[in-house]
Amino acid sequence: MKALFRLAAVAAALALVLLAAGALWFRAAAFGDRSLPGGETDVVVPAGSTAAEVARRLSSDGVIGSPLAFSLLARIEGVAGRIEAGEYRFPAHQTAADVLHRLVTGQQVAVWVTIPEGFTAKEIAAQLEARGVGDAAGYARYFLHGSIVVGGVRTASLEGFLFPDTYLIGLGASPETVAQVLTEQFRRELPVDAAARAKRLGLTVPEVVTVASLVEREAKSDDERALMAGVYYNRLRRGMPLEVDATVEYTFAHHKDVITLDDLARDSPYNTYLHTGLPPTPIASPGRPSLLAAFHPQASDYLYYVYKGNGHHAFSRTLAEHNANVARYLR
Repeated sequence: MKALFRLAAVAAALALVLLAAGALWFRAAAFGDRSLPGGETDVVVPAGSTAAEVARRLSSDGVIGSPLAFSLLARIEGVAGRIEAGEYRFPAHQTAADVLHRLVTGQQVAVWVTIPEGFTAKEIAAQLEARGVGDAAGYARYFLHGSIVVGGVRTASLEGFLFPDTYLIGLGASPETVAQVLTEQFRRELPVDAAARAKRLGLTVPEVVTVASLVEREAKSDDERALMAGVYYNRLRRGMPLEVDATVEYTFAHHKDVITLDDLARDSPYNTYLHTGLPPTPIASPGRPSLLAAFHPQASDYLYYVYKGNGHHAFSRTLAEHNANVARYLR
């Protein structure tokens, strides 16, 4: 029995020694080690990264020595879920605690900004300000007065050519810099034969992008985008007004759930009920599915459509059919 007590005492003592050693190691690794990084180091933390994933990235980039100590520290301090995505610049010779503090207090030099499909230039500017990148008014001014050459034609503004995607953007980046990033991505997303396809459609590339923006704001299901684009081209060829509600809404200062008859009567170059042809510019930033639909429209005899619910529209060839669909689905 005494032997068992001695063994238990030895085991307890050994456990205490190991615990003390572990505590000393953790303290040194988390709060004492300043050997890394060897120099100023930039690290990108992808959106949605876990604390363990961030620890491995920091270790591989030479910012911290022990991923385990970093992860334990994040758990102990209860901040494992508060590490913010973005790009960080770490000065030389930081402790793991210093690094973690920088990550959870959002001391980024660049942040991830998501531009949703269908956003206008003004909405994109507001999104950039919301992420702390810069002043919305300054971005909006540049976006609405800047231009690029697409398919040999200079655009009227950057509306519609700021491609919706997720970008890593430096804090304080100039409107010109941000516009260049977004428009370069737009060029990459265009079909390689965009100019030739636009010519076959009897339009310029910017005009086809305008069609894509209408599709973006009106369509709710990818399987209808090309068919909807075809409706617009059919009406353009016949000299019919497009009568797209979204173009009227584009001129509103704020979104309206219901467009009234007074709204439809308001004269504006974007009012496609009063004016034939396309609006002067795109009305939003189309995503890839809408761009592809506008450059590859689905042939049909349809001239009208009305929303019937569940993300789909009822298409019709004649005004009589359309009026019947309106009575059926919008009553």
